[in-house]
Amino acid sequence: MALKRLGKDIVLTDEGFLCNLRDWSPDIAYVLAENNGIQMTDAHWEIVDYARSYYLTYKHLPNTRVFIKGVKKTFGPDKGNSLYLHRLFPEGPLRYACKLAGLPKPPTCL
Repeated sequence: MALKRLGKDIVLTDEGFLCNLRDWSPDIAYVLAENNGIQMTDAHWEIVDYARSYYLTYKHLPNTRVFIKGVKKTFGPDKGNSLYLHRLFPEGPLRYACKLAGLPKPPTCL
């Protein structure tokens, strides 16, 4: 599967994750979001940026519990909870935050 953006083929996995982290850009995130029925807002960007920062800092993806705890520590209890994150990403907060952030599929996601 591939996206055509700015004259370049962006290769995706069968599940729609970027194959190459370096292909990511905010423009690509908008396309991925649209392809997944998500309209990006500032609230989405906070979580996507958090996921990218975590991955680039620690070189791995957290499990969902650790992800939610990290969001809570960074943004407070109003945003660091399952209910809030599922409102933003109904099909799975960690999975879709990582997908839109251009990160690999989390190993804990089916």
